[in-house]
Formats: sequence, C-alpha cells, structure tokens
Amino acid sequence: MNIALGQWQVSREWQENANTIIQLMQDADRQAARLLVLPEAVLARDNQDSHWVIDAAQPLDGPFISQLLAASRTLSLTTLFTLHVPAGDNKARNVLVALRQGEILLTYDKIHLYDAFTVRESDSVVAGQTLPPLLQIDDFKVGVMTCYDLRFPEMARALALQGAELLVLPAAWLKGANKELHWELLTRARALENTCYIAASGECGVKNIGHSLVVDPLGLVIAQAGERPQLIFAQLDKTHLTAVRQQLPVLQHCRLRSAPAFVSPTLY
Repeated sequence: MNIALGQWQVSREWQENANTIIQLMQDADRQAARLLVLPEAVLARDNQDSHWVIDAAQPLDGPFISQLLAASRTLSLTTLFTLHVPAGDNKARNVLVALRQGEILLTYDKIHLYDAFTVRESDSVVAGQTLPPLLQIDDFKVGVMTCYDLRFPEMARALALQGAELLVLPAAWLKGANKELHWELLTRARALENTCYIAASGECGVKNIGHSLVVDPLGLVIAQAGERPQLIFAQLDKTHLTAVRQQLPVLQHCRLRSAPAFVSPTLY
C-alpha cells in the first residue's frame, strides 16, 4: 500500500490550512497514495497566542471539515489529521478525524494530554476517555494515536492486540533539547515492540520539529522528511509484515492479553 505524509507550518487562518490540505490530498491522490497522514491541530495555530487553537475551534459540521469532505468526494484516498472542536467552558477537544470520499470514517478524542516540558494542554483541552476503534484501509488494519500518546507503550500495544498492523500518529512535536531524538526513538520502539508499521506526521516550522517518518515492523525508518514543508511517500508491504510477525511473534507471546486495559476500550 502506498501512503503519503504531509507536513507544513499551520497558519493562523483556517482557510489557508484548508487550502493546503486540499492541495496535499490532490497531490497524494495523483501519486496513487491510499492514505494521507497530516499533523495534529491543523485547523489554526498562532505561535504568539497559544490559546488561538481554542478560540478558532470549529465543530465537525463547520466550514473547515465541510470543505475537506467536499474535496475528498472525488478522491480515493483516506486522509487523517486532528483539529480542535469546541467543548464548552472555554475548552476544546483535540479530535482525530479520518475521512474518505465525502464521509467521516472515524473520530478519536486524544486521551493523553501534553502536560509536560512546561506545557499544560489540559488547561484548555478535555481528555478523551476511550481507545479508538481500528480503521480498515485496503489490506491493512489501522490503529490511530495522537502525538503525546506515542509516549505510552500500553496504548500502542492495546491497538496491536486488537489487530492493528499500521499505527498512524498526527503530531505537533515541540522543539527542544533532544526532542528529535525522542521522536525517532519512540516511533521506532513502538513499531518494533508491536511489529507494526508506524506513519507519524509532524507539523514543521518555528515551533515544531517536522521530521515526519514511516517506520517498518522491525523498527527501521523507511521514509523521513526534514524540517521544511514536504510531502513524502512510502510503500507498506503486507507480506513483509507477515514475515516479521512469524519471525518475531511478540504479540502471540504477550502474556498480558487479559489485563483490563487490553480487554476494555474504556479507560479508568
């Protein structure tokens, strides 16, 4: 399966970002991509006003999503990203959306909020409470996560035990000491320990690192972007994934399948 990852610096104006996404969708579709993974919080961002993502939030039936759904109707690929949706009390939900051919296939509210490295996402965002369902794209079962979720191996393992073969992660990974190292180390670890492909797309620009990447089930980086706006592609091979899982059957050997966190999609 051919997949694409797009990254850019998100603008303050939602219409500019919608135009960018539509162009990326069209470019990826022209190159026969079946999946396009975009960054986290793509609706609007102002690096001088951290609350702007909340002020600019739109409902899922608002003009931002409506334009993307309309553009997707003539395309065959699935597009995946997150945006902020109003939640009341001057807060929002960080919602991952997967859309294809004019329909929303899946939504997921980010579970793990980024209260780390002097940032407090929970001050303005309401945390999700349930693990997302898997999404079928061609021959691959796809599990979704958002940014800070990457630092919680139990979430990736839960999705893998449900059958995920590809883990997809929109992100806005903040710059900082060793943060690029954390990004690559964690994506490669989640791929290897679960024998899954991982496609992680990160916003680039003055605040976030970019470096979108695709990792194979043995933890090898097979495609990677730099720090500038870019659209990259990678081929996922189901035969390779099957062979890796035969050679390294960690999911079969896992003895924690009956642990509550892996049985119920509800978090406690």
